[in-house]
Amino acid sequence: MADQLIRATAADGGIRAVGVVTTRLTEEAKGRHKLSWVATAALGRTMAAGLLLASNMKTPKSRINIRIRGNGPLGGVMADAGLDGTVRGYVDNPSIELPPNAKGKLDVGKAVGPEGYVYVIRDVGYGYPYSSTVELVSGEIGDDITHYLVTSEQTASALVLGVFVDASGVQAAGGLLLQILPKAASDEELVGTLESRIAHLSGFTPLLRAGKTLPQIFEELLGDMELNILPERQIVRFHCDCSFDRVLGALKMFGVEELRDMIEKDNGAVATCEFCGETYQASSEHLSELIDELQGPKAEVPVGQLRRSSP
Repeated sequence: MADQLIRATAADGGIRAVGVVTTRLTEEAKGRHKLSWVATAALGRTMAAGLLLASNMKTPKSRINIRIRGNGPLGGVMADAGLDGTVRGYVDNPSIELPPNAKGKLDVGKAVGPEGYVYVIRDVGYGYPYSSTVELVSGEIGDDITHYLVTSEQTASALVLGVFVDASGVQAAGGLLLQILPKAASDEELVGTLESRIAHLSGFTPLLRAGKTLPQIFEELLGDMELNILPERQIVRFHCDCSFDRVLGALKMFGVEELRDMIEKDNGAVATCEFCGETYQASSEHLSELIDELQGPKAEVPVGQLRRSSP
């Protein structure tokens, strides 16, 4: 199944459902960042969560940024997703690998760590972004994002995320978000039925690996609750908007003296985008042009998210 996102409603609009398949984009992230299996699962879950949360935003350029930082060896996990279906992300320590947990599954909870925080920034494309921080509850990411939704957005939610990876690569990845909206929140029977069905799910990736499509998964969960699957199928993909021009702009942050130092010691500079792993090389001539611009009357200093390394 192609990477895609679909939306649905149920219970006369009292339930909002969003499902996403992210198998290919998670495999791309795995290759770009040379991720271990457990790092692939952690980043894949976080990117799927980002797409699911961004899907409920309204303005075209809306994006959501999720940063998870626990006390485990993986360090931070970052995902940036947009309403347009694009997502990117990285982990601090991509090569970390751990033995399976007691259930024989990838131990994402231990890799992330149970102590720490989830930081969520919602950017609607204008004004100041909305930010929120909540404590981790398990490090398993699905539980932690659900806790964020209930605590910060005060919306009864269930989030099921999964990534299945083996020696051949990512075989299945994606997630499902179900939210009970205020108009149905007081219906205890409806809430209880939905909670029971979610509790009996064996996970998300087993359904994909069994050949289930997103509409079929929705039918099994909500088919008897006035299910309405919206016709749009949105393509989702790994995408980063970094470029060589952006790199040159970001290098101005270092200032004239540092740029001169790069020319003298390294004969240029190499910049790597943290989000996608793309590497750009700026020559001495490029850096000299930047110095001229900085010393000119209309110098500007833009902001970027790049790290310097020797060429």
